[in-house]
Amino acid sequence: MSGAQRGPRARDPAQGEPGKKRGKREVRGEFSAAIREPALREKAGAAWGCREPLNHEAIAVDPVPFCHGVIPNFIQCPGFLDGLQRELLSLDFHQKCNDLYKFKQSDDLKKRKEPHISTLRKVLFEEFREWLSAVTQVELEPTIDLSCAKYEYTDVLLCHDDELEGRRIAFILYLVPLWEKSDGGTLDLYSTDGHFQPQQVVKSLVPSWNSLAFFEVSPVSFHQVSEVLTKGKCRLSVSGWFHGPSVARPPRYIESLLPRSPHLPYDHEILYEWINPVYLDMDSQAQIQEEFEERSELLLKNFLKGEKFQLVCEALQKEDIKWIRRGPPNKRCYEKAEEGSLPDILRKCLEFFHSEALFLLLSNFTGLKLHFLASSDDEDEEGEGRAADCTGHSSSKPKQGESSQKANDDVDQADQPENDPQTKESDTRNSSSVPMCMGELRHWTNGHYTLVHDTQTTEFALDLLFFCGCEDWNAEYGGFTSYIAKGEDEELLTVNPENNCLALVYRDKETLKFVKYVNHRSLERPKKQQSRAGFWDFSFVYYE
Repeated sequence: MSGAQRGPRARDPAQGEPGKKRGKREVRGEFSAAIREPALREKAGAAWGCREPLNHEAIAVDPVPFCHGVIPNFIQCPGFLDGLQRELLSLDFHQKCNDLYKFKQSDDLKKRKEPHISTLRKVLFEEFREWLSAVTQVELEPTIDLSCAKYEYTDVLLCHDDELEGRRIAFILYLVPLWEKSDGGTLDLYSTDGHFQPQQVVKSLVPSWNSLAFFEVSPVSFHQVSEVLTKGKCRLSVSGWFHGPSVARPPRYIESLLPRSPHLPYDHEILYEWINPVYLDMDSQAQIQEEFEERSELLLKNFLKGEKFQLVCEALQKEDIKWIRRGPPNKRCYEKAEEGSLPDILRKCLEFFHSEALFLLLSNFTGLKLHFLASSDDEDEEGEGRAADCTGHSSSKPKQGESSQKANDDVDQADQPENDPQTKESDTRNSSSVPMCMGELRHWTNGHYTLVHDTQTTEFALDLLFFCGCEDWNAEYGGFTSYIAKGEDEELLTVNPENNCLALVYRDKETLKFVKYVNHRSLERPKKQQSRAGFWDFSFVYYE
């Protein structure tokens, strides 16, 4: 289905004879005459309508995992494609980068006046639209939705379904050099489960020169553009959507909320066992709290005692730890440790982050009331509040509404809409006097990420991240945690992985977060004596 590779450049006879005075010439283009033959068009329509495969040298149609087709030699004149490629590469491209993607994209092409772009637009949205409408039996509108994209080394577009009001058929025309699956940049198609959630890639379409892929946009049309893995290659394409009557969507699937629990009954001795003594000094705690109240975020370096941190890092290398892949891929992809498989030191480390003593220490660091001994706003005026063995220095809560201070609620998993009964129940529970938390141990390596999504709920809480195994980690690799305001792409705050560092971020209801896709560059990182590439973090969320 990848189609023929680019052949020698041929002169397009429609562009005039050599030696003639060059003037303003009409550029003509046509799509494949073979698929325009009535008999083949009828076969393609029958295959599409009956959800049956069709394999022909001029077109392939496949209903699995959702209806899609590939036309290997879409435009008849290679000379036209050369001119089109030149015009496209001369456009201004804008870097597009957020939780879902990283690539370069042109402005909308619907009003561009370059001759080859104009001709392609006419071919697609007039002649080809009529053909496609006949094959798919969808009354497609003449709406023009067209742009050009360049994917280069480490560029990617993660799992999504393309569904927006009116989109019915998506298409991609490839103008790429000789391309192999090992180059990445494939169009990956996902299977789905009974809840219309993506499961795994079951088919990959390799781009090839002058091939056009198209597919039905539906509640199950989950796909991605896999990361481009070869330096120096450009995956150039023109893509867009044909619009038509909207189709009904099934009810949105609601994920189960991660369980939250109160602290474990460990007293202050656990702090002296695990934490760098500088953070137990009350003057240090007062200074930390003052800084946190100003910025609502902190990075505490060398947080654990050196020997404890070393033991934790060594234990993370154990081959017998069971790591579970977390999905679905339109929301997240990373590995979570199965707690029952953890060595003793890692179980104790999780208990430390869950301990009553740490709840109280975090209250002293932040001014939040995460323990009944922590001071309240009223008590601040009287100078009260106690931490573990010593007097704390709690004051008012962190300031709200300052953009660099925000974060999101979920440990990248508590993904409930605000009107969901489970969420309302948890809100009621959190409004009680019992502080709660939830957390996990996660592994991050090439291909891992979390995404912002529209079933992600938000609430006031404190995020905690503690990093291991990230020596020489570069922000260019991804893997950082980014905080953004709802409806915005601009980052408010970025937390980069850093060994033996504890990051604390207080977030509000208008903030979301994601972990940026860990790209192929991370595999170029200097080799360490560790059994698994990437890094680990202990990720917790605390609720007052």
